[in-house]
Amino acid sequence: MATAELAVVIPALVAVLALCLSGLGLAVDQIRAVDAARIAARAAARGEPVDAVRELAQQAAPPGSDVTVDEAGDRVRVTVTAPPRTRYLSALPRASASVEAVLEPAARMGSP
Repeated sequence: MATAELAVVIPALVAVLALCLSGLGLAVDQIRAVDAARIAARAAARGEPVDAVRELAQQAAPPGSDVTVDEAGDRVRVTVTAPPRTRYLSALPRASASVEAVLEPAARMGSP
């Protein structure tokens, strides 16, 4: 009798454990995406070139992340979007962060 219950419970426990670990991984990716966007936004606000800003964000972001840098007027917005953690649980949301910063006066004037 115990064998039949174990046959039902063990797959359920494995599924719950996989979901919990995926959620934990998503939380780690979210923290890394926010940190990467903050680092890149600070660099962009100082007037760093867009390529350098993207490189900084790629170094801090989860592997395979997309980084976009948009300048509009006196503001810059950096968005980092991480790829899905696993193809088996693709319905889970992706980690994403967007940070906006005001350009520093030296960056607005175009000096390095």
